[in-house]
Amino acid sequence: MNNIKNLKETYQQSIQIEVVTYGPGIEILLTQKTNQKLKIMELTSKNIAFKVCENTLKQRKIFKSEVLPEAVFVPSGVVELVDKQEKGWSYLKAGF
Repeated sequence: MNNIKNLKETYQQSIQIEVVTYGPGIEILLTQKTNQKLKIMELTSKNIAFKVCENTLKQRKIFKSEVLPEAVFVPSGVVELVDKQEKGWSYLKAGF
């Protein structure tokens, strides 16, 4: 989260940031599991998007209602990443 904040502060309006979550990474966007809700709210207010993989939700039997309202749903997290890279986006992998 600090790296995201630092990128946005450094590049300000000249950078577009999207956080794509899939697999165990979706837990950061689950209402009952995340400890980052306030930071996510702060970052979304700065036009940073948080996306969650619908395939992962289906595989883990998680309802969309269990996801933070700040999140945007994408059919496949991996496909989202590939599509962005093909459009020239940079990819930074983070884990916890």
